[in-house]
Amino acid sequence: MGYSSRVDLFPSPMPELPDITIYREALDARIRGRVLQHVRIANPFLLRTAVPPITSVEGKRVLDVRRLGKRIVLAFEDDFFLVLHLMIAGRLRWLPMSAKPPARITLATFEFPDGQLALTEAGTKRRASLHCIRGRAALAAFDMGGLDIFDTDAATFAQRLLRENHTLKRALTDPRLVSGIGNAYSDEILHRAELSPLTLTSRLDAEDCERLFAAARAVLDEWTQRLRAEAGDAFPEKVTAFRPEMAVHGKFGQRCPVCGAPVQRIVYAENECNYCARCQNGGVILADRALSRLLHKSWPRSIDDLG
Repeated sequence: MGYSSRVDLFPSPMPELPDITIYREALDARIRGRVLQHVRIANPFLLRTAVPPITSVEGKRVLDVRRLGKRIVLAFEDDFFLVLHLMIAGRLRWLPMSAKPPARITLATFEFPDGQLALTEAGTKRRASLHCIRGRAALAAFDMGGLDIFDTDAATFAQRLLRENHTLKRALTDPRLVSGIGNAYSDEILHRAELSPLTLTSRLDAEDCERLFAAARAVLDEWTQRLRAEAGDAFPEKVTAFRPEMAVHGKFGQRCPVCGAPVQRIVYAENECNYCARCQNGGVILADRALSRLLHKSWPRSIDDLG
């Protein structure tokens, strides 16, 4: 059974905790304490609220820039907030006022005295969203309740993880359980923890939970530091989760950096889950529904059957 390098069958992955953190830091350095002079909405599908009007934040000073799960929150004077969700293909660009944002993909621009923030979205599907709200109660409605991995301990993490019975892949990416983790970094965390993405949370013991917690902290911290160093003082330009330094995510068919076995995948909806069968599942290849139906008896059961 042959393998080829990854092709872009799926959209660019959604920015996750490390990416949003770097965006937050870059924005904080540029707009905290600055007055938002003008907002231009180029695509009406972006703005999901009508009251208060988006013009309410014009002339208001930015007091804070926050991360809320995978969302970016701009906090303004008089208890106004802009809540931005980039979803899959949304990206941010910081441009001088003299620059013209790319017309075809720009959904909105936010003009400040020292420059403009452009929100772009590649592709034809418009999924990114912007909410203009007022009051802390309205902001609290966007909090899905997931744990911040850097603001909790192993015992609380284990308790939350075991509250419901799900696969580890689903549990890590559920914003009600853990905050800010998506498809890409869940693959990396599970590989680091040497746990199968399809293991049920009910089957975890105390050691498994501890290992998963440590892996989540380590992977997210390492990548946040890596992206911070990569950006330096510049505004982040290359926000993508398909990175050559990753162990398994986006690496289908390539060699696991730990054991050398070819990385496997499970395809579902618009995503794929990547894992190492040897490191994470005792050498057993997890069934991919589409491929296993197609290959029937030819479907390899073990990493060793691949030859």
